[in-house]
Amino acid sequence: MENKKIQTTESGKIPPIRYAFIDVPNTEGTVRRLGFRTDWVKLFKYLKEQWNCEKMFFYSGVERGDSVKIREYAELEALGYILRIKPYSIYRNRDKIVKITCPKCFNEIEKKINSGVQWKSNCDVELAVDATNNANCGVEYLIFSGDRDFDFLIRDVIEKGIKVYIVANARKTEVADRYFVSRFSTKLRNLIAEKKDSVFYVDIDLWKLKIKKDI
Repeated sequence: MENKKIQTTESGKIPPIRYAFIDVPNTEGTVRRLGFRTDWVKLFKYLKEQWNCEKMFFYSGVERGDSVKIREYAELEALGYILRIKPYSIYRNRDKIVKITCPKCFNEIEKKINSGVQWKSNCDVELAVDATNNANCGVEYLIFSGDRDFDFLIRDVIEKGIKVYIVANARKTEVADRYFVSRFSTKLRNLIAEKKDSVFYVDIDLWKLKIKKDI
């Protein structure tokens, strides 16, 4: 029988069993702003070797007839990811109206920001069901998303004795003059502050050299 190498911590202790739940569109949008793309094979190995992840759930969409992406996902499934794939739908994002202060006259003016269109495959329900069904006491979760919608789910699983690491990036990006947005919700920031012993923030930018795709 093949011997399995078990990664230990600096103290020599075996880390707890962990499961990763990866909201792929959210994660891709986050790392794109950080200037890189995720190599999913590298991420799989990193989570397995450094975080002792036994299960890695992969939630994404695919355009109908995209044989290249379908083949890529089949390879990821063979590697060991648990895939939850849905066809993409196309949505037009609602334009945003923001109020900014003119730097010359200091009057407050309204600026319309075109939010464009979005290819979306919402797998939030699938992620929530998987996280709930795997909520065994002593297991730890890595949830790859800064989406506020996961606040309720995270509160539920920590009540079951699970520690949660939210893998995202809290950096704010300027999208218009003096107008900044973040892909990490205020609701999750507040949750981390409230549940300091159960919910933790992991900056995915710190993993860049380990998981980025070589272009």
